[in-house]
Amino acid sequence: MEEQPNKKFKLKDIPTLFKETFLRWMDSDPWRLSAIIAYYAILSMPALLVIIINVIGAVWGAEIVKGELTHQFTNVLGVEVAESIETMISETQNSDRNLMSTIIGIGTLLFGATGVFYQLQLSLNEIWNIESNPSSNIKRVIISRARGFAFILVVGFLLLISFIISAGISIFNGYIKSMFPEIVLYTAYVLDVCISLSIITSLFALMFKYLPDAKISWKSVWAGGFVTALLFVIGQTLLSLYFTKADPGSTYGAAGTVILILLWVSYSCLILFFGAQFTWVYAKYYTADIKPTDYAVLKSDKS
Repeated sequence: MEEQPNKKFKLKDIPTLFKETFLRWMDSDPWRLSAIIAYYAILSMPALLVIIINVIGAVWGAEIVKGELTHQFTNVLGVEVAESIETMISETQNSDRNLMSTIIGIGTLLFGATGVFYQLQLSLNEIWNIESNPSSNIKRVIISRARGFAFILVVGFLLLISFIISAGISIFNGYIKSMFPEIVLYTAYVLDVCISLSIITSLFALMFKYLPDAKISWKSVWAGGFVTALLFVIGQTLLSLYFTKADPGSTYGAAGTVILILLWVSYSCLILFFGAQFTWVYAKYYTADIKPTDYAVLKSDKS
């Protein structure tokens, strides 16, 4: 990407930004990239959830965390899928193993859980016109897997913050309800939306900043993270309505759970990749600062 002088963002630029984002997003074949991530998400999900439950559970309590995650899956994917995921977690946490099996199991968990983040990194690199440097493949894979594990901890940390804040909001709502019962419902809803949006924005900003093999300013990632989070919250609401009303997994019988998870991850990734492309376009217009790291090289610009 060619260097350009910094420009100040203006509201009238929004249609141009989104138009170019959409065109480049379509050009990057997001359906293929989303299908790849969905496949690896199925393979990584048991390990990823077990690690998150253990990390947050060390502070909050494993059963409480498992119950909260099940509640969230129920809201988005329905009761049957949530129960299947809960069974999946329980089977993965089976502790009736010898030492060697436990060691192998931990290694498998770590490798499996980082797989989806590694594939996300490759996809974001492709969207940002970056490819790995052939001379540093082994080192890059090691670093990428380490980043993947770091992001698992980040996700766990943000979920922990979310749980703590949600508990605080419940206490606050109880106090408000005793004094102003007519506004407590609206207060809780607004607080929940604002907190969710802030946490998701932080997650996407950190993802755009550290996951791809790119150097990018915080100004760009915060702008891209906010747009992605906003679209993600809207998209998840629409997906929840779609899954609960249309029940697309019912056609596939016993495989319905897997199909629903694949669809959910795939549709979510379409939003994520749109946000990543918006971040690229925003950087091009206002900061011109996306550059490859030492382990990658820049492709020719898509035009």
